[in-house]
Amino acid sequence: MAKMKLRLSATAVAVALAGMAPAVMAGGFGIATQSGSGTGNAFAGGAAVADDASVAWSNPAGMTALPSGKQVTVSGHFVVPSFKFTNNGSTGTFANQGTGEGGDGGELAFIPNMFYTMDINPRLRFGFAVNVPFGLSTEWDAGWRGRLTGLESAIKTVNLNPSLGYKVNDTFSIGGGISLQKIDAKLTGFTGAATTGNLTLDADDVGFGFNVGLLAQLSPSTRLGFTYRSNIKYDLEGTATFTGTAAAAANGNVRADLKVPDSASWSILTNLTPKWDLMADITYTGWSSVKRLEVIRTSGASSGATLTTLQFNWKDTYRFGVGANYKLDDKTKLRFGLALDQSPTNNVDRTPRLPDQDRTWVAFGVQYKPSKQGAVEVGYAHEFVKDATVNTTPNPAAGRLIGTYKNKADILSVQYSHLF
Repeated sequence: MAKMKLRLSATAVAVALAGMAPAVMAGGFGIATQSGSGTGNAFAGGAAVADDASVAWSNPAGMTALPSGKQVTVSGHFVVPSFKFTNNGSTGTFANQGTGEGGDGGELAFIPNMFYTMDINPRLRFGFAVNVPFGLSTEWDAGWRGRLTGLESAIKTVNLNPSLGYKVNDTFSIGGGISLQKIDAKLTGFTGAATTGNLTLDADDVGFGFNVGLLAQLSPSTRLGFTYRSNIKYDLEGTATFTGTAAAAANGNVRADLKVPDSASWSILTNLTPKWDLMADITYTGWSSVKRLEVIRTSGASSGATLTTLQFNWKDTYRFGVGANYKLDDKTKLRFGLALDQSPTNNVDRTPRLPDQDRTWVAFGVQYKPSKQGAVEVGYAHEFVKDATVNTTPNPAAGRLIGTYKNKADILSVQYSHLF
């Protein structure tokens, strides 16, 4: 079974983002791509870098390092992921090839972000971020070998994050904000029986969280950044719908609990020479909060019964990034980045819904300033993803789906920032 999908809603800003189809680009179903300027550095040093208004998301304390005035940053990211399965001795029902190996489960995605910062007074800054922190979209051919484990999986989120940054003195700045995050989950998959057919689970919720940050300007050329973002708990409520001949009797309401992880990042940025900047970071994500998704019926005679349980048993992860900038001239800056991004998945519980594995980012980009107020960014990153082993079953009596996924992703980001 399987699809997770989040539909944006409720506010005018969310509606503006409703065309997105996010793909996984970081460990788990996290989306690392949060700014066009960061893409070129593989998002290394994000909590210490303050290139534009996107720092309102990466570290609210960093807003105090921006030039005075109002700044708007708008970015868009084109993502081309690929997930291809190779069978390696599947058993039972999964030994039957069906319509094939599922095709390519990845699909082109477009992910927008918007950020705004402004002065309140010389020491206090306000920021607002509209972005997509989590997302997933995989889709396998109908009738494929592994249809019992998943046909489609998707997650879309939208996050609204107002924040404040305060300059305590010439060395230290602090910041914090709150997040309002919308999630709408949908899971679909084949049940294995004509009487029930495909099962679609559709549910949503709104959750709240917070983020805090610290920026330390250790010298005119070096600063450290730290940021923490809390987990968000969701009480998903929705419906279960079957397509088989007994669908009317099986349909009903459901609920499920989900907690997206907290994260913390330690970053450094240093200006080695007037031409060269270096940055690095370590980012922790608490993916162990995602153990399983238990879907409970809330209507009908079977209210309170478990309809299905999706096992994850994920582990906490770390991401390590290094990057560099070279100032070609007063208008042009070249960016480079490398990152190692751990996956929270394991070889026992990994499924086609998210055939994730450890990945290596290689990135480069360019910034061009057509004027003193404006800056254009173009960044590209390729993700080299380790082969992901799958050895799983939704029901021991059905046999096991055994094989390997070859995965990769390409990201192209475009951004414009303007200072008023």
